[in-house]
Amino acid sequence: MLSSEQPLSGQELAERLGVKPPTISHHISKLKEVSVIYERREKNTIFYFLNEKSLKQHTEALFIVLNRSRKEEEAMELQKEKDQILQNFLLPNGMLKTIPAQRKKKLIIFEHIAKNLEIGRKYTEKEINEHIKQFHEDYATIRREFIINHYMYRENAIYELNPKEMWAK
Repeated sequence: MLSSEQPLSGQELAERLGVKPPTISHHISKLKEVSVIYERREKNTIFYFLNEKSLKQHTEALFIVLNRSRKEEEAMELQKEKDQILQNFLLPNGMLKTIPAQRKKKLIIFEHIAKNLEIGRKYTEKEINEHIKQFHEDYATIRREFIINHYMYRENAIYELNPKEMWAK
């Protein structure tokens, strides 16, 4: 309808859109407020042009906002899912009912167990065992899973927590 090369008057816009001129005036004033259109007067007629640069900026900003909202929504859904898995597998005292068989659920449980360990601190095998025993009696299996899934690094029976970026997903 409106472009930066082909301007239209308010009357022409009203005719093409099938609305009354006051409706066009109202909408034009709103579009001018956000710099989506601009006007030029030629004698007694005002022509309206689309400000493509401004429209592009508004569109890009809208996509950024919508994308951010979508990512926040996805993060909230993921957190709800993790909370539900923890609720299903943890007793009220924090102990594990069982180690989940499904890998996705297992990783969420391991992340929960590892979250109170400190990055940069070196742990003896006994310290790691004691930490894991707070959650489950089979500390050897969980300790081995920590290594397999890159939650921890082991060298000479000394364990160190890896950065979260290295953890299995």
